[in-house]
Amino acid sequence: MDYMSHKYLIISPCRNEEKYMRNTLDSVAAQSKLPTLWVIVDDGSTDNTPVILREYAAKYPFIRIVTRANRGHRSVGPGVIEAFYFGLATVDIKQFDFICKLDLDLIMPNRYFEILINKMNENPRLGNCSGKPYYIDSFGDFVSEGISDENAIGASKFYRRKCFEDIGGFVRQVMWDGIDGHRCRQLGWIAGSWDVPELRFTHLRPMGSSDKGIITGRIRHGFGQYFMGTGFVFMLASAVYRLSKRPFVVGGLAMMWGYLKSWFQKLPQLEDKELIEFINQYQWDCLLKGKHRATNELNARQAAVWQSRYSDVAKG
Repeated sequence: MDYMSHKYLIISPCRNEEKYMRNTLDSVAAQSKLPTLWVIVDDGSTDNTPVILREYAAKYPFIRIVTRANRGHRSVGPGVIEAFYFGLATVDIKQFDFICKLDLDLIMPNRYFEILINKMNENPRLGNCSGKPYYIDSFGDFVSEGISDENAIGASKFYRRKCFEDIGGFVRQVMWDGIDGHRCRQLGWIAGSWDVPELRFTHLRPMGSSDKGIITGRIRHGFGQYFMGTGFVFMLASAVYRLSKRPFVVGGLAMMWGYLKSWFQKLPQLEDKELIEFINQYQWDCLLKGKHRATNELNARQAAVWQSRYSDVAKG
């Protein structure tokens, strides 16, 4: 495989995005490195989304529209991933070196994809990555969403295609965008994101607020942590940390409630005991050593796993 490669595919599930989508469409069209193909999946929109998509598809030959039947409501988590795979089924993924799942409520800096591709080509172990999301608050300030460095954000998941195939793609459930990073590390890949000016993108909606509001989103996140197998102590620490983040206090409480409610109801969890054990050990290391140190040490240990799987790449 040629690791100095650059053909990338974007897949964007969307539903009723007329308010924000032009921002994303324009910012991708202005990229220094354009996508080879951009498949936009209209997931049953009932607003002007289809009209806007047709307008841009007529203007840019790399845009392809795929339409799903209207299910009658927005469905985050598994619904978004179902739409993603609906779009992916229309292409031959082997024709691309990289694949990105991209939301349509973002404004990307002009060299965003060029820089991510360069980082991938510089480090063959780098499996998935992104920049950092920022939002504009009521005072007009550009505010970080506080995403940590050990994974790419779900709104902009940029994958080496080989890594995406290796981990088995995305789990079709809430927390898909956390599970994938753990699976990457389990197999020796590196997942990460960087908070540098040229990779900071604007998130036009607060993370987790696209379906019935941000509090519901935090409750859903708590369920996602439960589904992933997160231990109680780590979840409690995460919820306490979130008390000081927007929405203050109630966001952390909502997360903890979503987790506990799922636990009491004994809802199904991820059916991968080895991965859950791997995640739990990593979470304990994060609590004891700090996330930055724990992640770096884990990546160093897992280098041997990656080299044993991809010795031809490791030799250059």
